[in-house]
Amino acid sequence: MQTFVMLTRLAPDAAKSPKALEVLERKAVEAVKAKCPKVKWKDSYAVMGPYDYLDIFEAPDLATAAQVSALIRTFGHGHTEIWGAMEWARFKEAVRALG
Repeated sequence: MQTFVMLTRLAPDAAKSPKALEVLERKAVEAVKAKCPKVKWKDSYAVMGPYDYLDIFEAPDLATAAQVSALIRTFGHGHTEIWGAMEWARFKEAVRALG
């Protein structure tokens, strides 16, 4: 499984109340579970910056990660970015292999 980091910025009119944010989240989580059952959600954070949320998940490949991104966009009417990520220890091993 590959690790992905997804940043999401909701459209200003995506949720009109705090309760609406919870409903939006629940629907998005249900959709990802139903449409992308091989995805393993690791963690989610609300962030204070140009994005609203940072999510970390594992997926078997980039195509599946892109499906997650597309699903999330349909719920928040917003913008997402997906970045591939690697645990630090694994990164160091890859760098050491360069010689």
